[in-house]
Amino acid sequence: MTGFTSLPDLAVRTLGGSVIAASDESFAAKENLLNPWKPEFRPGTFGPKGQLYDGWETARRRGPGHDWALVRLGLPGRIAGVVIDTAWFTGNFPPHASVEACFVDGHPSPAELSHADWVEIVPRSALKGDAEHAFVAAEPDRVFTHVRLSVFPDGGVARLRVHGHVTPDPEFLTGLTVDLAALENGARVRDCSDGFYSSADNMLFPGPARTQAEGWETARRRGGGNDWALIALAGRGSIRLAEIDTTNLKFNAPAEFELVGFDEWPPPDERASPLVLIPRTRLRPDTRHRFRLRSPEVTAVRVDIHPDGGLARLRLWGDLSAEAERDLAARWRARG
Repeated sequence: MTGFTSLPDLAVRTLGGSVIAASDESFAAKENLLNPWKPEFRPGTFGPKGQLYDGWETARRRGPGHDWALVRLGLPGRIAGVVIDTAWFTGNFPPHASVEACFVDGHPSPAELSHADWVEIVPRSALKGDAEHAFVAAEPDRVFTHVRLSVFPDGGVARLRVHGHVTPDPEFLTGLTVDLAALENGARVRDCSDGFYSSADNMLFPGPARTQAEGWETARRRGGGNDWALIALAGRGSIRLAEIDTTNLKFNAPAEFELVGFDEWPPPDERASPLVLIPRTRLRPDTRHRFRLRSPEVTAVRVDIHPDGGLARLRLWGDLSAEAERDLAARWRARG
């Protein structure tokens, strides 16, 4: 894998991605392409259509043409790279595949997307069976809303991952109170002390965490110090309400937390002290904690948990600065 796989998967189902159409799904459903978990397989499990696969599989093509699947990204953004995973497909994988992308505002139908301005971001490339294939995307500075996976001529693909930088539509952020720490609004975890059990990015996902695996959880700390995560906000803004959520973390919640902010990130002066937004405060297991505050404008925050444990969600509701709103609008204009 290459470095782009550390970026969010813009197409994954848990971020709102959807396979809205496919040329064929005779053997296995198109929706499986965007499942968040690693592909699973149990040999010898047959249904009415054959061996069951946790992926998308088309019929054997007997005529001209090729198969395709049309994906609406859960979050629009600049695509850095694509992973085409043929896990468990050995005698039935496609020998070649390509990926195109387009930008269409609103909620277009598959028929309307057929007239879109499609751009090839992964040229027709060779595939192997039961393997992950990572491709750096062309046009990394353009914003896209949809991708189209084409396989030549037919076969099975377990997963399609579309990694990139979230670029939110400013129409839904400008002039409103918004979650400055939401992944869907462009926030990102830039660094963290530990992500042994699950990624710190999970804290920024939409919706509630259904299990502790859907939040951030660190290993048990055996030495001194504490765990932490550094979050670049959706833009410079003032925080009005913080939610520190330990839902589902019944025996592994942190004892305490602290929230600090940074006027600029990275700080121009390494000696600059962060702004204490919420001082060290006790946490309860399996609880959503809410704190009102009135912070100065910050561009990043660090949440410190003492000594270790996990958080299900971090929400930082507030207002973007006028400068940040202008920056969002400029990024959105870079659409494909």
